[in-house]
Amino acid sequence: MMKTLAVVSFLLAACAGTSSLPAARYHDAPPVAVVDDRRDTPKSPAPRVYNRWLYQLRGNVVGPIKRALDARADHRALGTNALDEVPNSTWFTNRLGARTLTADELRAGPGRAGSPEPHMPWTVQSTKVGGRNVGFIIKDARGEKFILKFDKKGFPETETAAGVIVGRLLWGMGWNVPEEHIVYFRPTDLVLAPDAKIKDVFGHARPLRRAELEDMLTRVDVGADGRIRSLASRMLDGKWLGGHPGEGTRADDPNDRIAHERRRDLRGSYAMFAWLDHVDVKEDNSLDMLVRDPADPSRRYVKHYQIDFGSALGTFGRVAGDLRVGHEYTLDFPSMVGSLASMGMRERTWERRAFPHYPGIGLYDAAHYDPGSWKPLYAGYLPFHTADRIDKLWGAKILIQYTRAQLRAAVEAGRLGDARSVEYLVDTLVARQRATASYWFERTSPLDRFTVEDGALCFDDLMRTYELSAAAATYTTTLYDYDGGQLVAHAPIRATAARTCTAPLAFAPYSIVRITTKRLGRALDIYVHVAHGERVIGVWRQ
Repeated sequence: MMKTLAVVSFLLAACAGTSSLPAARYHDAPPVAVVDDRRDTPKSPAPRVYNRWLYQLRGNVVGPIKRALDARADHRALGTNALDEVPNSTWFTNRLGARTLTADELRAGPGRAGSPEPHMPWTVQSTKVGGRNVGFIIKDARGEKFILKFDKKGFPETETAAGVIVGRLLWGMGWNVPEEHIVYFRPTDLVLAPDAKIKDVFGHARPLRRAELEDMLTRVDVGADGRIRSLASRMLDGKWLGGHPGEGTRADDPNDRIAHERRRDLRGSYAMFAWLDHVDVKEDNSLDMLVRDPADPSRRYVKHYQIDFGSALGTFGRVAGDLRVGHEYTLDFPSMVGSLASMGMRERTWERRAFPHYPGIGLYDAAHYDPGSWKPLYAGYLPFHTADRIDKLWGAKILIQYTRAQLRAAVEAGRLGDARSVEYLVDTLVARQRATASYWFERTSPLDRFTVEDGALCFDDLMRTYELSAAAATYTTTLYDYDGGQLVAHAPIRATAARTCTAPLAFAPYSIVRITTKRLGRALDIYVHVAHGERVIGVWRQ
């Protein structure tokens, strides 16, 4: 049964005792698994028009000043359930780890229609809006509509492969993304619609002529066999509403009730995007669509997508020839001031980077990757500034579940032509994946998957589960009652396996178990709430 979730599903109550335990207390009920944010929206929300210059001004100038002057304390994320996880919603659907994702599923991605490549000829209806890069809106022989996007000339395979591969991996983790495929075609496979249009950056349209189409195709890479490679992105169903704002909510969407800078999924995406070097994070690389419920077409609601991943996997840095990408914002005042103060003598983290010598591979490496200091191109995305280590732990817990075979399947969807490129990319994804998880697991308790078994509390230490650390760890448990009164402290347990159980505990009707993990001189606490000594009803990470 779907349940409403506007805030974390726990009750906040003052502790009666003298203990300094967190104030969170939980209902003795199953955790919320699905958010009821698909209620009918009879009046369409207004489309949001993205103003690039205003967005950059707010993000690079106004935002940093405001945050520097803001004395408010940091706020914990909302949109989580009692187990500190993100339930399914119109924003995010748990896939990786929630069920078995096969290699074939990852190769296919969120496919419903399938590739247009077997369904030629394609009818060109218009150029894509914008006009800066070559792109077309086409309809295949079945009537399915796609946007064709191309690699920049001189960088074959790079952007198209990154777009498809990153889309597959983000979809597998839980995000809504468009259905996209790598396709090959010849100019003769394109047929102009009688009313085909060319659209400029202002959206003005005029008739598109065949000669103009042929001229545009000279600006993209053409293979030795005369075929052209493209990314075909299926047009999303529903009504276009523009991107989601990084701050606040859509006031005219009744289902949008958690300020976006407080959403765990958006905040925790930092770890995922850093892993994949998805640097082009801004409002117009998200997209909200007003869709009809497949189970009840009379009901409409807003579905939230992440889009446009062609700059990820180091592609932007490779195409722009900019070694700073992923290490500094495009306009990074602290870095500029630091460089000025040192008169350019201070070596920066990106200066020793080198471009990989593999076709179709961007400026993507593991040797110079720091999961804690990664930066997108622009400073304006507020959820990344409000994110804390607990949000990033959530993202890391998901991404580390990809196996090497699954990563390879996603990479294969990019149809890279050189086997060395495939191997390099899989190796680098694995190395950055492990670095990301290790970094955030070291900073927040990595204990997870709690159960009560024969009177003992059992859990996984994710550092050991994924063999991220060989360092010895000990766990000390302290038992408290509902009011925070200490019941008993237990001797430390030394980890001998990834799965660990305490000795049988003398549980109260409502018990709170603090587990302190000590590893490499660092102590991390987590609080596990247990009802009647039988079931875990809540988890609070400190």
